[in-house]
Amino acid sequence: MEELLRVGVVTTTHGVRGEVKVFPTTDDPTRFEELDEVILDNGKVQQILHITGVKYFKNQVILKFKGLDNLNDVENFRQSELYIHREDAVPCEEDENYIADLLDMKVVTEEGTVLGTLVQVYETGANDVYIVKNETGKEYMIPAIKDCILDVDLEANRMTIHVMPGLLDL
Repeated sequence: MEELLRVGVVTTTHGVRGEVKVFPTTDDPTRFEELDEVILDNGKVQQILHITGVKYFKNQVILKFKGLDNLNDVENFRQSELYIHREDAVPCEEDENYIADLLDMKVVTEEGTVLGTLVQVYETGANDVYIVKNETGKEYMIPAIKDCILDVDLEANRMTIHVMPGLLDL
């Protein structure tokens, strides 16, 4: 299981006082108000940033960090990802999982046929959609609904699905 969970991606700076706009990748953007710190990962290095302010603008969160008080301090943060430690995450409800735990999971049908590996999750309004890729590169879109997802076994890194008529062209 992943120790760090992504909660957002810095899109751009905001104003001249060291604030950044963040596209939240968490179900509840207001959860930034409860966080003391995040880990900024720009692809090369990670650094811990202490949150001192949270505001909202449209579908983004505006964050202010301790000790970063002007535009020059944060202009290199664009496209950086923000993470938190798993113990700081909101606990999952029953039948919920962190996306990070689902990625790279083997997906099999209830008959035992290996469909492929879960490579991406699209978060739509109605339900998530799992993108499963097989060894030849073919992709399948599986709706994350109870009628399709029969079992998620995190320890075995295996998801069992029910193939509804018309869902796949196996």
